Amino acid sequence: MTFENIEFREPLVYAVKHKNMDVRMNSRSGGFFTSISDLFINDGGVVYGCVLDNNLDAVHMRATTQFERDRMMGSKYIQSNIGDMFKKVRYDLDSGKRVLFTGTSCQVAGLLNYIGDDNSKLFCVDIVCHGVPSPKVFHNYIQWQEINMKSKCIGFDFRNKKEFGWNTHIETLNFANGSKVNSEIFKNLFYAHQCIRPSCYSCAYKSILHPGDITIADYWGIDKAAPGFDDNKGVSLVLVNNRTAERLFHSLTDIEVRKCRIEDSMQPPLEAPFPEPVNRSEFWDDLNCRDFGYVAAKYGNNDAIHKAKHMIKKLLRKSLY
Repeated sequence: MTFENIEFREPLVYAVKHKNMDVRMNSRSGGFFTSISDLFINDGGVVYGCVLDNNLDAVHMRATTQFERDRMMGSKYIQSNIGDMFKKVRYDLDSGKRVLFTGTSCQVAGLLNYIGDDNSKLFCVDIVCHGVPSPKVFHNYIQWQEINMKSKCIGFDFRNKKEFGWNTHIETLNFANGSKVNSEIFKNLFYAHQCIRPSCYSCAYKSILHPGDITIADYWGIDKAAPGFDDNKGVSLVLVNNRTAERLFHSLTDIEVRKCRIEDSMQPPLEAPFPEPVNRSEFWDDLNCRDFGYVAAKYGNNDAIHKAKHMIKKLLRKSLY
């Protein structure tokens, strides 16, 4: 596989932590996105990225200030609605602005195909992606939790690093009545891969080669690649794919950097697409026909429900004697 922006036979690999701890704690990995987007914003450029809107929908937005950009920080494990952002990117480029676009590899590839050859002011950062979960699953989950809590969900943190650390993956839901829920149900659904798009099972970008100028991810396996660099507050894996990206990367002054080897940095999404689960059709039949509590218990490893069922069975057995 070849991409026009790739000049290296394999990417240059770096472990990255932002020097500002507040930035890093508000990011999901090491804060690299903030560092590179600051470069564009401070130069009068434009940043495009994904945010959760007031309806908890993942949508791509345009930012020209750090305040607007900060909404893009953090992971969103659902499919983002691009809307008319490609048109806006083209308008900004035609207006002579420098543009940073961030998204999944398929979104970056689509943008590059749409823009064509006149993209010298466009810089793209794509993410290492397990696959893109369906918004329907996410919103069914939210509605189920709202029923359980008898309140509207007003905030969702896909990975609550501040409370639980970088190496854990616990989602936190905040509700209008002041309550909150910490859970792993949606995370478990995501990593089981039944809820991701069908095209993700044959993704063309599950390798070390990506269409972005730079590719980023959580640096899982950092202890092997850069011993002593991890403090459980987040480390970014940064893959630099061409000379332009290399020059830009080395111009950043607000990050700590450790050079690494690609062979010490491999993750499953850098090797091959995840196979389609054998029970994917069963999952979607259950999602469409059953209460979400059933789906959570069957596919989301809902410990509370499993414990409740176990207690009920135990009580029933006692009642028989």
